Amino acid sequence: MQSLDTIKLTSLASCAGCAAKLAPGSLAQVLKPLANIFPSEDYPALLVGLREPDDAAVYQLDSEKAIISTTDFFPPVVDDPYSFGAIAAANALSDIYAVGGEPIMAINLVAFPDDLDQSILTEILRGGAEKVRESGAAVAGGHTIVDREPKYGLAVTGVVHPKRILTKGGALLGDKLILTKPLGVGVVTTASKQDKAQPEHLAAAIASMSRLNRDASRLAQKFGVHAMTDVTGYSLMGHAHEMAHLGGMDFKIFFRSLRWLPGAELYGEQGIFPGGMGRNRNYFSQWTVFDDNITMTQQELLFDPETSGGLLMAVDAAQADALCDALIAAGDAASIIGEVESGSGMINVVP
Repeated sequence: MQSLDTIKLTSLASCAGCAAKLAPGSLAQVLKPLANIFPSEDYPALLVGLREPDDAAVYQLDSEKAIISTTDFFPPVVDDPYSFGAIAAANALSDIYAVGGEPIMAINLVAFPDDLDQSILTEILRGGAEKVRESGAAVAGGHTIVDREPKYGLAVTGVVHPKRILTKGGALLGDKLILTKPLGVGVVTTASKQDKAQPEHLAAAIASMSRLNRDASRLAQKFGVHAMTDVTGYSLMGHAHEMAHLGGMDFKIFFRSLRWLPGAELYGEQGIFPGGMGRNRNYFSQWTVFDDNITMTQQELLFDPETSGGLLMAVDAAQADALCDALIAAGDAASIIGEVESGSGMINVVP
């Protein structure tokens, strides 16, 4: 029987080091034939989910309340079962926060090998449950299947006022861009899988991935953020493009203003990237322009897939400094990383 001391969960995962999403180009092709099955005009109460892609679906119940629904799950990104559970839960909850809502209930989604010690699964579920409790929501049940590799996540229900929904579209000309967490989860966790990561670097990555975006979302509401998304598997470049495209704008990103997890740039220089980086680069580079002074390693770091990353916000320039200060005071590693320009979905990266 394997023990918690000897099992290496990431060795069982087909894509450790990142939340392995289907490649963006492939996903677009899969969904294209389904576009007309649910015409948005037939579902007027479904405020988010049919018209434009976003972080969660939102269904209006009445003039004061709308229900948010989302789900996310993936194979282990770290070996410690409890930490994996907490990270997966924080990642799933993040989509509720990304649209400006509050979670109220979660359902466990579990795939687990029948030849692994079940105490490992207990620890995964405990990590997830305690993170859900921290959010103020409750785990109300779940579903399990047998699979050759562990997978864990949540289906989450939340609430939001219909007039306070934050979507990816909506960035305005002159807005400042704020990111609330440091980047580099993919390279650090991949280095860990290869036994090349320093323990303190992995610990910092786990702490960042486990941090809820709750306070950041509440501050986004308070300061009147215009558009918002969370930065996850499609990288900063991919999720920034989604925001820029849906807002009909271009984004300018200042590389010098980005914050990185300890060790991220070091492992990037060593070429330690998860496979998702290449998929993101191949697809999203068509909407990305790099200044000649941005090195190849720096470019690849910007396509690095994140897990349970921070919130990317577009906010009025007059509010940006105050919002950033409030985020930092609340414990987020926030920084102003760019600005919104006229355009049609391009991301321009400058030193």
